[in-house]
Amino acid sequence: MTNITAVTFDLWQTLLLDNRERGSARAMVRLEGTQQALNGFGETYDLEHIREAYRACYQHCRLIREDGLDVSFQEQIEIFVNNISDGLVARLDQESLQEITRVYADSFLTHPPVPHTQAVAVLEGIKAMGLRMGLISNTGMTPGTTFRKFMDQHGMLDYFDTLTFSDEVKLAKPNQEIFSMTLDAMGASPSETIHVGDHVINDVVGAKRLGMKTVWITGFYEREDPTDPDSEPDSTVDDLGLVAGAVARISGREHLA
Repeated sequence: MTNITAVTFDLWQTLLLDNRERGSARAMVRLEGTQQALNGFGETYDLEHIREAYRACYQHCRLIREDGLDVSFQEQIEIFVNNISDGLVARLDQESLQEITRVYADSFLTHPPVPHTQAVAVLEGIKAMGLRMGLISNTGMTPGTTFRKFMDQHGMLDYFDTLTFSDEVKLAKPNQEIFSMTLDAMGASPSETIHVGDHVINDVVGAKRLGMKTVWITGFYEREDPTDPDSEPDSTVDDLGLVAGAVARISGREHLA
């Protein structure tokens, strides 16, 4: 039986559930807040122009993440603002730039994802098995500082020994290094750690390449090639609520699940 000592979790569509409508609402808060901040500074741009700058920023950052890297949240803001007008970051006063940064981050709290109804119960179940826990999350358009605040509000934060957010370490899943640094911080080895997540490439392939066990939550992504051993999880579940049982089976702790 494998000696499992730790479990790491993904965040999006694992502990937190989001949808396109909430994402669009957050984007609108960012666009309108940026437009207001720039108007107050004396630079006027129509909303569609700001939207195009936002899309360009998203694509720019997405390409960086596809290489297993990331930008800091402040770098993302500066990419966005300079896409609105070349050199705009240098022209803006600090108050206006800080307001754009604030509204960009706080839009997450205005239109937040929904914590999975079983999230705290699952974390409590893993804790009851005596396992250490870490979080490894690609942050997208929201900074790790905001995620920490939200997780704290919903009773999840204190379960984790280590939290790794891509904007803070400038690495992104499936890069093995973001997994490795998290395990190092936990004092865990790959062969003794299970990673839980929904994304086939980021969470299953990325973790397996380092030598971790994996639990895949279905329903959000599909395996492009079901015969590919790199994307074959150690356990497959269709809901977060079943993860504690999967971890118990892999680690031989069924009596604690």
